[in-house]
Amino acid sequence: MEVQRFRRKKKVPVRLNRIRRPGETGGTDSKGARSLCERRKRRTCEEEERGREPPLFPAGSCPPPPPGEKTACETTRTRLGVWSPILSDHPGIQSPPVPTMDLEAYRTCSSLVQIPRSSYQQFCSSHFVDYIDKELSYSKFFKKYLLPNHPCMFSRRFTEEWRCRRRWVTEDGRPDFQNLLQDFDETSVPVANCNAKEYNANPKQVMPFKEFIHYWKEFIQNGHSSPRGCLYLKDWHMARDFPEHRVYSTPLFFLSDWLNEYWDTLEVDDYRFVYMGPKGSWTPFHADVFRSYSWSANICGRKKWLLYPPGQEDFLRDAHGNLPYDVTCGELKDRGLFPHAEEACQPLEIIQEAGEIIFVPSGWHHQVYNLEDTISINHNWLNGCNLDLMWTFLQSELLSVQKEIDEWRDTMESWHQHCQVIMKACSGIDYAEFASFLKMVADNRMAFLNSCCSAEPAEYSRPHSEALAALGPYHAAFDLQRVAHIIECLLCNDDFKRLDHSALSLQPETLLQQIRDSIQSTRGGHLLYQD
Repeated sequence: MEVQRFRRKKKVPVRLNRIRRPGETGGTDSKGARSLCERRKRRTCEEEERGREPPLFPAGSCPPPPPGEKTACETTRTRLGVWSPILSDHPGIQSPPVPTMDLEAYRTCSSLVQIPRSSYQQFCSSHFVDYIDKELSYSKFFKKYLLPNHPCMFSRRFTEEWRCRRRWVTEDGRPDFQNLLQDFDETSVPVANCNAKEYNANPKQVMPFKEFIHYWKEFIQNGHSSPRGCLYLKDWHMARDFPEHRVYSTPLFFLSDWLNEYWDTLEVDDYRFVYMGPKGSWTPFHADVFRSYSWSANICGRKKWLLYPPGQEDFLRDAHGNLPYDVTCGELKDRGLFPHAEEACQPLEIIQEAGEIIFVPSGWHHQVYNLEDTISINHNWLNGCNLDLMWTFLQSELLSVQKEIDEWRDTMESWHQHCQVIMKACSGIDYAEFASFLKMVADNRMAFLNSCCSAEPAEYSRPHSEALAALGPYHAAFDLQRVAHIIECLLCNDDFKRLDHSALSLQPETLLQQIRDSIQSTRGGHLLYQD
């Protein structure tokens, strides 16, 4: 793995910083921003590990089995056919050669009550983000980025095999309108107007795909301008609407995805999106749904990202506590409107080229610009590493609702239930559905671990069974540990106690005991063998 660094200038107005990738020459880009290659830090894996403690997650290792028995990895491969052609050919999964979490990782992570996240101050002072251009093990990504909640960028080599990079892109790197129209002609798609503002967002309309492409062509021909404004096709559930297309595959690093696992089970929605926008289209300042992770891959074009570490957004709130619509607007300099804006660090400014994938961690507020005609694919996702952040977010959302309608607390019948209803309308989820979400995650992993200990097939659906198999039994056990911790938090939460537990699909106390029994039984079956 070669780790390089993105950098942005310290305490200067927003500008485009050109990052020189491997094989590029120095100089300035078309916007006049100086190349940062001279200041880029290069480190290899060997240099990174030299003089430090042994890596937390040695890749591909299995626990020592009892005499005469198979390792957990061998057991999983044999009983589930993990590395069968069925898995390797599945379009939604890039399968690894070995399970991705080992005994040492499981032991370390399962002992955690709180995920260790160091201060984000380094991003306010050093202004660097890792650029990954070589092979990277899942365990190293887990250790260096998922757990500490740090961003990074993957080079285009990680998307080279995606069909959409050929099908949707011309030889000169532009959107292939002809092929796109052949694939999606009459499809209805959501389109935002970047020139209009509505509740701190861009209002959307639904239009036929071919109408949007017709607009986009005219927009380019008119010098990237139109009396209709700058329209941006965004939040399109292409993978849900066209599952047969299989134009990309989820990289292994992002495979532990509870959010889409849950919504796929309900068969009503997902959090996988396609974005298509002309030069000049943009997305206002925001953090992702449920404080989820996101990954975004540029199929063609270039983006500029402005990222703020968690906590910095509070300095950017106006006198009424509202976040800004545009962090580049001059109003932020007005202390009367934004009294603490000057205390915020400058954002991490990252230029994303075609084929590259950016990992945006939980709670990192960001604003994004398309510097060229751009197509991108984005997933929002949650797992055991950021589940606690989701739970913290849900508590803060409920508290906000309670404050808003506090004056009716004593006069409104079922006031607490009304707060849950409003919370779900605003945030998309309430405490009861959160409990159902946790149950689904736990059930799938308990079924997976049970299938590892028996010859019976697991009772859960593809492709998530294949994702679980690819990630391995230790990862499933880690997931269960994190679910158990949050269930314990729920049982201590006064607002959750007020819910009608009889309406839940399973009592939390019962689920918690089932999780403990499942982990204990798999340890006894040597899948989580410990000396």
